[in-house]
Amino acid sequence: MIQYPGFNPIAFSVGPVKVHWYGIMYLLGFGAGWSLARLRAAKPGSTWKAQDVDDFIFFAMLGVILGGRIGYVLFYGLKFWAKDALYPFKIWDGGMSFHGGMIGVIVAVSLFAWRRRRNVADVLDFTAPLPGLGLFFGRIGNFINGELWGKVTTVPWGFKVDGQVRHASQLYEAVFEGLVLFAILWVFTSRPRPRLAPSGLFLIIYGVVRFAIEFVRVPDEHIGYLAGGWLTEGQVLSFPMVIVGIVLMAYAYRTRSPSGNFATAQ
Repeated sequence: MIQYPGFNPIAFSVGPVKVHWYGIMYLLGFGAGWSLARLRAAKPGSTWKAQDVDDFIFFAMLGVILGGRIGYVLFYGLKFWAKDALYPFKIWDGGMSFHGGMIGVIVAVSLFAWRRRRNVADVLDFTAPLPGLGLFFGRIGNFINGELWGKVTTVPWGFKVDGQVRHASQLYEAVFEGLVLFAILWVFTSRPRPRLAPSGLFLIIYGVVRFAIEFVRVPDEHIGYLAGGWLTEGQVLSFPMVIVGIVLMAYAYRTRSPSGNFATAQ
């Protein structure tokens, strides 16, 4: 058993402005994504340039922030919105959804692809390995905030919080949804793959990991379990990701369309 130290969610203050650790984690995530994208673009044979990456990251940031907030309100916060018409704009109250952020990124990078006359599938494949470290930092932010705890447990690595020992499901997600996902996708995309294969693999890995971790994670109190005393909103949103990912992988390796992210033919 490990005693949870109870971090201060505010990193520092400058006058009346309070800078939260969660916001810093988002900046670290975007910074890591930008650096990785620049590194991949500089690889010999890449069809991406540094300026392409800079513009792409701007679009992706908008997609993550707007999609993440809108997704949380629609997937998890309708009860709050019903009571307060301004709730979607109160970002200081917290609430960001990965699934909403993913949809937001798909819309944003699709717009980027249209403006740059790139194939949308190629841009999504280029994106696939980048969110991993962002997810890692985001879950560390959840841990610092003392939110999204798991179920009560007796495992020796559980954290004692408010008198109960619980699974640190935020850290599980940081490792598996973040670091493991990133490592696999980064290696997989280090050389040309059939178009849509990286996107499919991302959906499969994230969907499976998130579905599994939901078994030890406590659902939002105002939603609870949807059925059977175990099915959660996160699982309902993650299962289709796995199905779509499998379909994309099968399609990619059946058609074997060359990726437009590499100048050389596969």
